[in-house]
Amino acid sequence: MKVTVADGVALNVRHTAGSSAPAFLLVHGLASNARLWDLVAGFLSAAGHPSYAVDLRGHGESDLPSSGFSTAAAAADLAEVISSLGLPPVVVAGQSWGGNVVVELAARHPSLVRALALVDGGWIDLPAQFGSWSACEAALRPPDLDGMRADDLLARLRAGHPDWSSAAVEATLANLRVDADGRLSRRLPVDRHMEIVRSMYDHPPGRFFSALTMPVLLMPAGRSVARARAAAADMPSATVHEYPGGDHDLHAQSPAAVAADLLSLVGVP
Repeated sequence: MKVTVADGVALNVRHTAGSSAPAFLLVHGLASNARLWDLVAGFLSAAGHPSYAVDLRGHGESDLPSSGFSTAAAAADLAEVISSLGLPPVVVAGQSWGGNVVVELAARHPSLVRALALVDGGWIDLPAQFGSWSACEAALRPPDLDGMRADDLLARLRAGHPDWSSAAVEATLANLRVDADGRLSRRLPVDRHMEIVRSMYDHPPGRFFSALTMPVLLMPAGRSVARARAAAADMPSATVHEYPGGDHDLHAQSPAAVAADLLSLVGVP
């Protein structure tokens, strides 16, 4: 389905059915797409809960407007999606940059959010990681993938993530478009990508932590555990569930475990 969030801007939303409240809103990371949540959504649906996975503006099948590429704009878009679909309050999960987005959403619109899950993101503080914007920009500018053969990228993804399902690998490929000749091109142009990175650098999420009065579950993978625990200490009602050795894309690597964590926020054992 498509949901209009601003003049000339509609976001694609992937809905998975369920009859039990509350619903779950699932938010991808930077230069990713909603399909990465499909397997998690299947487990939520099997437990009776509907979910809505959103392609943020410029991502997936959503519109690519000329402006609005920032964490704050993405949070405002999500508030409009929740309200337009008549969902509140929902359990909101965000991965990577999507975690930062949903932290801002929950702080600015607490009545829309019943609980919050931060999947290896939500505490990303770029000024703390880089000494200057120029250093951050150089490190985080995305590689040039336009023109690469889709089959070559698929082979790399399968080799790099041998424990991922075929569905997760195919969903990751959908971060890019594939033309009739099997060549890739970016959905999110590099300049818009870097606008988002700059917003992350200028506005780290820590200023919102104390306003998160709803239950918050932080789900760090790999080496981000210490940063997640430091963030949790500044939140009124936070718990941490570590994924040692996990991929940054935990929802692709371990969808059953991620779904179980999300369901724990609504009392499903």
